[in-house]
Amino acid sequence: MKDGVNGVALGVFIFFFLAVTVMGFLAARWRRPDNEHSLDEWGLGGRSFGTWVTWFLLGGDLYTAYTFVAVPAAIYAAGAVGFFAVPYTILVYPLIFTFLPRLWSVSHKHGYVTTSDFVRGRFGSKGLSLAVAVTGILATMPYIALQLVGIQAVLDVMGVGGGENTNWFVKDLPLLIAFGVLAAYTYSSGLRAPALIAFVKDTLIYIVIAVAIIYIPIKLGGFDEIFKAAGDKYTAAGAGGLVPAQAGQWTYATLALGSALALFMYPHSITATLSSRSREVIRRNTTILPLYSLMLGLLALLGFMAIAAGVKVTNGQLAIPQLFENMFPDWFAGVAFAAIGIGALVPAAIMSIAAANLFTRNIYKDFIKPDATPEQETRVSKLVSLLVKVGALVFVLTMDKTVAINFQLLGGIWILQTFPALVGGLFTRWFHRWALLGGWAVGMLYGTLAAYGVASPTQKHFGGSSKEIPGIGEIGYIGLTAFVLNVVVTVVLTFALRAFKAPDGIDETSPEDYTADAGDPGVEVELPPATAGSAH
Repeated sequence: MKDGVNGVALGVFIFFFLAVTVMGFLAARWRRPDNEHSLDEWGLGGRSFGTWVTWFLLGGDLYTAYTFVAVPAAIYAAGAVGFFAVPYTILVYPLIFTFLPRLWSVSHKHGYVTTSDFVRGRFGSKGLSLAVAVTGILATMPYIALQLVGIQAVLDVMGVGGGENTNWFVKDLPLLIAFGVLAAYTYSSGLRAPALIAFVKDTLIYIVIAVAIIYIPIKLGGFDEIFKAAGDKYTAAGAGGLVPAQAGQWTYATLALGSALALFMYPHSITATLSSRSREVIRRNTTILPLYSLMLGLLALLGFMAIAAGVKVTNGQLAIPQLFENMFPDWFAGVAFAAIGIGALVPAAIMSIAAANLFTRNIYKDFIKPDATPEQETRVSKLVSLLVKVGALVFVLTMDKTVAINFQLLGGIWILQTFPALVGGLFTRWFHRWALLGGWAVGMLYGTLAAYGVASPTQKHFGGSSKEIPGIGEIGYIGLTAFVLNVVVTVVLTFALRAFKAPDGIDETSPEDYTADAGDPGVEVELPPATAGSAH
């Protein structure tokens, strides 16, 4: 690590940061609606984004600063097992092709803003809707925190904030400034801000990876030398070399599958999806989003390059920023750091908006103020988005970074338990609402307790997301095991409840709602009854 502040890299970083800050505030005037005081406008960008805006928004949403830092860092530390992120992003797109267009259609038809809106409308259950909303908020909070961890890693490598003995306020001031700017333009512009900034973020990331994958291997003597150095390190450490060890293959496969099932259960993924203007935009995006998987595969190779370059860090999250500082000219290191920093701002903004929408529509409106007007909903959502970001900031500043990472892994286990209610509900009404709630509770309880019992060298509890699968004996992803239990309990309880003729909730949707498009005759956004009444 270079001594002191890297002035050139910091100057380039500040230039791009100021540029996207201006864009964030100007986004409030981009496609400005006549009536901006509604969640459709502030929280979903007016449901007006076309194919390319949605593509950049989803890419900025899913491929975050933490992805940029953590995936190659996992490979740097643990070997090829870190590549699980590549197959899971390949698996996810055929999966979402089957259900996202249906979710978009029914949400457009009925004015649903969140997944919990759909669950409440489909199953007529505020309790099940609340469970989905609370799970989404809990799973999103540590995810936002990790974006701030990504910014902090870049600032540390640039030498900003001083050393460990520096006054806490001086040390964390740059992160506080970045947080303040993010909070301000998100409050002002809503989803339009990250949608506009995503163009800059993704362009920078593609440029940095393209340069890194050519320039760094040339400096290191080619990929033969890179793979040899990595293989030697893993073999010496007993990490299984360049191929996952046989003992870890169940972990690798279940983690990839479980992560694929969970990815589009996250509220921010759905928020970006529902912001698109037509069903066809969603279908097109599922076919072109795999370009990001190609990028991710190249990004993962940076972990091998960090080994070959002799990068030595005590915190693995610093490995890739340190690689950039060591290998690139200072000015281009600044570009790379800006890509990571902006790559944190975009998803953090979308995540905070998504969590705020869940609170506003499915807690505040459903249980606290049912007659809330659209203006009141928007005001509450703006305030909650600020509180969510403050919570994430406090999490980052007061807790060990390893804890933040492990809570994000726990969030993945939790959010997967909403899959039966959301995806199951898009295709069938057979599942009983109480059975879905029971299955969710069992999955949440097992997943949390199992994760609590996992220890690591640095933590006694919540030390990882893999544990022995009951009845099989192999080590697998806890989230997938919990999901299987969830489904089994849901099916068994549905049979029992239907046998006893337990009352069903009222389904406000109809079969044709799931295939409707924006241009179809008679398809207009319907406001929920309370909202429609409050407009008068």
